[in-house]
Amino acid sequence: MSGIVNPGEKRLVLISGRAHPQLADEVAKELGTEVLETEARTFANGEIYARYGESVRGADAFVIQSHGEPINEWIMEQLIMVDALKRASAKRITVVVPYYPYSRQDKKGRGREPISARLIADLFKTAGADRIMSVDLHASQIQGFFDGPVDHLFAMPVLMKYFKDKLGGVDNLTVVSPDMGRVRVADRWADELGSPLAIIHKRRDPKVANQVTVHDIVGDVKGRTCLMVDDLIDTGGTIQKAAEALKSHGAERVVVAATHAVFSGPAVERLQDPAIDEVVVTDTLPMPEHKLFPTLTVLPIAPLLGRAIHEVFEDGSVTSMFDGAA
Repeated sequence: MSGIVNPGEKRLVLISGRAHPQLADEVAKELGTEVLETEARTFANGEIYARYGESVRGADAFVIQSHGEPINEWIMEQLIMVDALKRASAKRITVVVPYYPYSRQDKKGRGREPISARLIADLFKTAGADRIMSVDLHASQIQGFFDGPVDHLFAMPVLMKYFKDKLGGVDNLTVVSPDMGRVRVADRWADELGSPLAIIHKRRDPKVANQVTVHDIVGDVKGRTCLMVDDLIDTGGTIQKAAEALKSHGAERVVVAATHAVFSGPAVERLQDPAIDEVVVTDTLPMPEHKLFPTLTVLPIAPLLGRAIHEVFEDGSVTSMFDGAA
């Protein structure tokens, strides 16, 4: 029987959707268990079916799904898997969404717009989820959209270790926030690395998606190695223009760190711009061969997820994983 049984007869069950099975397998290895056998398929008319290969009655179930393309299909599959767990009498159901779907629709920017991130939380709750676990939410207030515990994990320790090892001896390092919304996160990076902070002021046209105009750079970047930090990279337009602006202001090198590699449309081509020396991401989303390129480094997120799942299962502290920052 798959799962972990502790002396108190609690049983952990790890379940995976079909979006990113490799990640679930790596998390299972971290936990010393196996992913539960699941029969999942899509019928000819597009409807999704899921059934578990063994009993989950009384289990502490964790359902992992990475929400890349086709995002709406993977959302529906995870909802159906949660519903199946509820109807099979699982004791507690935790939805693990390394990349929270629709996270950028977290507020109304203009009239007659939806708040889709809240809708996603409502859907999970209705399906039967007791708690949600996610990494680097685009907006912290999403934690309040779900009526139950939300474990907000940070990829910063994973990325930070890489950069401390690689850039630890660099004395001309500047941490850069690509926009005003990321200043707080970039400030934490700057404190941790003991580096100054620079901010790029940009403006978007609310009527035109995925188009950015860089306006100005606040801070000294001339002759410096610039580490630009963000939570996600979608089409790469923001990062490309920001990197070009940094280089035009005299930056020596531009390195990009981001948690979620969405990489839609022209992203891969844009991220290979000569202005960008390296891109470092985690594998919260699947990384097919066509999204890889020579200057890209992909770091594993499974150790972080595995530790967080273990803490939740053992009724431990997820906050302690981040020195009280979670």
